[in-house]
Amino acid sequence: MYDVAIIGGGLSGLSTAIQLSKAGLEVILFEKKQYPFHRVCGEYISMETIPFLNKHLDFDPFDHGAIFINHLQVSSPKGKIIELPLDLGGFGLSRYRLDDELQYLAQRNGVAIKERTNVLSVAKQEKAYEITSNRGVFKTKMVIGAFGKRSNMDRSLQRASFYKRSPYIGVKHHLRISNLMPENHIALHNFKDGYCGISRVEGDIYCLCYLSHRKNIKRHKKIPSLEQSVLQKNPLLDYIFKKGDFIWEKPLVINEVSFAKKSLREDGIWMCGDTAGMIAPLCGNGMAMAFHSSYLLSQAIIDIFKNNTPTNAAFLKYQKEWRATFGLRLATGRTIQRLFGHPVLTEVFINSLKVLPFAANNLVKLTHGKSWG
Repeated sequence: MYDVAIIGGGLSGLSTAIQLSKAGLEVILFEKKQYPFHRVCGEYISMETIPFLNKHLDFDPFDHGAIFINHLQVSSPKGKIIELPLDLGGFGLSRYRLDDELQYLAQRNGVAIKERTNVLSVAKQEKAYEITSNRGVFKTKMVIGAFGKRSNMDRSLQRASFYKRSPYIGVKHHLRISNLMPENHIALHNFKDGYCGISRVEGDIYCLCYLSHRKNIKRHKKIPSLEQSVLQKNPLLDYIFKKGDFIWEKPLVINEVSFAKKSLREDGIWMCGDTAGMIAPLCGNGMAMAFHSSYLLSQAIIDIFKNNTPTNAAFLKYQKEWRATFGLRLATGRTIQRLFGHPVLTEVFINSLKVLPFAANNLVKLTHGKSWG
């Protein structure tokens, strides 16, 4: 019998597991893949997370090759550029490295990690939950969902968000582009019906990750054709694609990237990270918000087990804090996202920000949080 079971071993799942285990709870975590592995996402994290990472996870990303980033470049589909300083800044570290280091930390703190384990069902019993997986049946007092953007668990729980079709696909490359882009920059390059983020991670590697409307792939059939015919219409992306040394034979691709609103609890299962509400990339960065979400959730669950706080009261507090912490940031990100990828609106947007640098700086601040933890 475990105190808490966590379904999903990404940033929110692993960081929640570490915090709960450090608080003395018996925690089991299920991950369907085997560490280390790559995930489709941008690999930039705001420096707002550093106090939390240091204090609550005993983790310093700069001990593992993280690259400091303090400058933002945004381009329109035609290549018009605006450049802005990032006051707080951020760092680049691959999910391959970051997730792997966090899973080692979780194990050292006593978390039972079950890799290559698919959770098939979760059944509520009188005083516990029964989790059935391809590797056996497990008992736990509480369950946390940290299974990401879209999962079979969403279908199993019949979550409304699962049945809302999304028109977006996500694609990710790793490449070497030495001397093509400063290492302290993160770039957001627009193209028709999508946008692409580029930033450096550990070593001499850069992460290139983009979001595109699925009509682009339907029209061009294959990813290389899409990139050549659509992304490379932006002269800055054309330069990167032609001069960069792409490391992987094929990129990673995910379908149905949805930004639908989600509930924070379903059938007694508490949700965290992208499982609680998909974080639009233009909210600053989803990884920082995943960490912050795990902190809010962990505090609520520790209150239940250590301070005898009633479950419903703890959940209402978590819900209130989640909305207060992320509400404006998510709304800002979704508003910007409606402009990005639109050829005319993006040109107008960037021209306006060039004329009003104060507004541009305030917009960047709205999509980033403040240090916490």
